[in-house]
Amino acid sequence: MAVPKRKISKSRQRKRRTHKKATAPTVVKCDKCLQPKIPHRVCPHCGHYAGRQVIDVEEF
Repeated sequence: MAVPKRKISKSRQRKRRTHKKATAPTVVKCDKCLQPKIPHRVCPHCGHYAGRQVIDVEEF
């Protein structure tokens, strides 16, 4: 079984973990209703994608 020979210093450990972080999701405006949506997805507010109606969304 592999066991480390020496203790890994805090600075080395932190350097390795600098890339492990959460990123904010990308948000764009819908071309039809100008509401925020995730790119390359159907708009949850109006149901449009790529300039055409894809799903029927009921208005409350």
